[in-house]
Formats: sequence, structure tokens, C-alpha cells
Amino acid sequence: MTDTISLPQGPAAVATLIATEGTSPKEAGAKMWVDSSGSIVGAVTIGGCVDARVIEESARVLADGHPMLLQMSLGGEDAWALGMTCGGSVEILIEPVNAAEPSDPIASALRVARAEVEAGRRAVVVAPLDGRNDRLVVFERGGHAGTLGSDVLDTAAIAACTTYFENAKSGTASVAVADVETRLYFELHAPPLTLIVFGATHVAMPLVELGRVLGLRTVVVDGRERFATRERFPGVDELIVGMPSEIAERLPLGAHTLVVLLSHDYKYDLPVLRAVLASDAVYVGCLGSARRGKAMLEFLAEEGVAADQLARVRIPVGLDIGARSAAEIALSVLAEAVAVERGRNGGAMRERRRVGGADSA
Repeated sequence: MTDTISLPQGPAAVATLIATEGTSPKEAGAKMWVDSSGSIVGAVTIGGCVDARVIEESARVLADGHPMLLQMSLGGEDAWALGMTCGGSVEILIEPVNAAEPSDPIASALRVARAEVEAGRRAVVVAPLDGRNDRLVVFERGGHAGTLGSDVLDTAAIAACTTYFENAKSGTASVAVADVETRLYFELHAPPLTLIVFGATHVAMPLVELGRVLGLRTVVVDGRERFATRERFPGVDELIVGMPSEIAERLPLGAHTLVVLLSHDYKYDLPVLRAVLASDAVYVGCLGSARRGKAMLEFLAEEGVAADQLARVRIPVGLDIGARSAAEIALSVLAEAVAVERGRNGGAMRERRRVGGADSA
């Protein structure tokens, strides 16, 4: 998915990482902006020779007004310096953008995609890789905006977007129109992964701090005003005081939501769980012992909650790392939540399966 960076006010070059070979710390969609004064925002890697070359080429793109594709192959030493576990390559699209110009198709597409994300919806921005700056924005809810230059190509690109919505990743692909292959870049824009914590407890405080370090949007819910305070949660994005079960029913708990229940109180956890399990939250974790968890799930089963929904609840919450302190418990919870969201089991890295002859990260 793309990095969320505000558009510069005037002319700038935008560099977008569109493809990588080898395990990279940055995914397709990472962006760097270079404006006419030389100011830089963002990065396509974690620094080093690639970003330096991108900055150099961005100045040329700004000067001549023509987009370019930059391909760089990296030897083992250069790749390691960029966080890649072995030699590989990167492909970067560098384009001129003028956000002050209403007709600029790139800036317009990014604004449309941002509006969808702010409304809690996903969108895919499609870009041709043949030197044109046309843009097509495809909405998850149906419909589209902009064009790639022809109705036939737009139709083919819209059909191809299904894969990127399903896989939740950006990437490149070629589509065939009248026996002509056109290579396109599909950039997924999605709401940020959100961590919602029910229970403003001592574990919730480091959990929210670690969530912010990981780039998550954080929300804390509690019915007790003296616990749900900015003094205890200075960096939280949203602090909600009220009846937790009622709040759980009205919050948008979608596929980009991690939910953790920390109140350790039946009268709070059970009604909240009912609401959360009726949603599409990708992760549901609940603090408590195995015995307590068994009793809670049996109670919900008797109320008619389906077995496949109950199986989503992680109780006891977190990975087994021998956590003792509140911060260590928070670490184990977030590690499990990220693993579940990525479709992993949270096992040791040395035990991970090899796919296609390369380690699967």
C-alpha cells in the first residue's frame, strides 16, 4: 500500500517504488517527494545509494518535465545496507507533479484516493508505465474516476484491480487490449491499520505507544473518565469515554481493525465481544486466562454466537514470549496481532517455510 504523504504545494517530482526483487523493508507504494527547492519528504528505501540516485534523477525529471522509470540492480553488500536480505533489484517510477494545477492528473488522482481513504474505503490508482501521466482511480465500492486514455484500456484495468483489492498490495501487471500488452502500475490506497483498545489499563498504555511506533492509528475506549485521560495516553489518536458495548456497536470495525479487550471484567468484555464478533475486525484479542476464556466463549456459544466467530477470539491474548511486565505483554499482543493480520502463525523465523527457493518473510 502507498505511503500517506501530503501533496507539496507547487511543482515537485514524485518517486514511487513500484516493484522489488529480494526481501525489502519497503513495499510497492513507498514514495519520495522532491520539490523545486530540493526539499525531500519520504523515501523509497531506507536510504543509501538508491535514494541518492532517485534524488538525482528527480531533479532531471523536474527540469525536463518527462517521467522516467529507474531500474537498479543491487549486489549483496548494497542490498544488505538497504535492509534486503540478499541481492535484488528495485524499479522506481519518477514523475513531475504540480498540485497547484487543477488539471494535473496525478495530483487529482491522489486527492480522489485520499478522500476515499478518509471515508474508510479503499481505492486503486492505476498508472501507465509508458511515459504518460494519465491516471485511473478504481473504487472498492464500484465506479471509477479519470482515464488511462481509452475506454477499452480502462475496462481491462478495472477488471485487473480485483486482484489488488483481494491481495491488499500494490504492484505491476500487463493487460492485453486488442493483442497489445500494456504494462500498468496498480497502487492500493487503504485506511490505516487501526488498533482499538477496550480498557484504559496499565497494559493499554504501552500497547498504544508501541502501536504508534508501528504506524497504527490508535483508539482507546473506557467508561471511566479518570482512567481514559490524555495524561495516561498522550499520543493516542482518539480517546472515547462511554459505555464500551455501545461504542463497540457504532465503531467502524472493518478488515483494517485490530481489537484488544483489556478490561478483564466479564460485564464489560462479554457485550463488547458480541459486538466485535459481529464485525469484520481482522484480530480480536482478550486478556485473561485459558479458564476464563473457555467460560466466556461457552457463555457466548449458549447465546447463539457461531463457532467460527468464537474461534476468532485470541484468549489468552498474545504470543508466548514469557511476558511479565505491562510493556512485555503489549509487545506479545502486538506481535500476535501483526502476525494474524499478515496471515502468519507467529512462529520462529528460522522455522519459516521456503517458497520458490527463497525465504518467505
